[in-house]
Amino acid sequence: MDTQAAHQFSREGLLPEPTTMTLEEFLESDLEGYEDVEGELVPTPPTSMEHGDISADLFWFLNSYIRENQLGRVYMADTGFRVGEGMLIPDIAFVSTDRLPADRSKASPVPPDLAVEVVSPTDILSRIVRKAFAYLEAGTRLVWILEPVSKTVTVYRSETDITLLTRHDTLTGEDVVEGFCCQVAELFQ
Repeated sequence: MDTQAAHQFSREGLLPEPTTMTLEEFLESDLEGYEDVEGELVPTPPTSMEHGDISADLFWFLNSYIRENQLGRVYMADTGFRVGEGMLIPDIAFVSTDRLPADRSKASPVPPDLAVEVVSPTDILSRIVRKAFAYLEAGTRLVWILEPVSKTVTVYRSETDITLLTRHDTLTGEDVVEGFCCQVAELFQ
């Protein structure tokens, strides 16, 4: 599928099957509504209001803490990050001050220190896990996957170090966002 056909699908609100394109072609295109996951273009349809509520709440908690402690920058969805041979758009991302690129006029050439994905009804679990592993393989130190139905957060530190937190647990920034913490229940109100 060429970029014009994929763009037409996007404008019409249809969800095409994932397609392939080189990262360079993807970056040069004006194609919106897709991520490049290891060379595969994956549609990113609009999210639900619940997804927006959860993302906004976590962004507010995280951004307030990071700005107050001058640890770096927090980015909302629509900010692209080079992750391995792909370009991913996490729902929320944190990049520490010492890793911030000098030129921030385009997508980040470095993966985030922390990547956050909020599961949407249209998401496929295997793709979310694949993205978590892609972040980790590219150098992201911590990945949080927030699941609204079960009201849980899965914390990925590596492919073998994975923890499931319930609404009774506390989510922490560990050594990536030192000192940050919030109750998981606060993210799903």
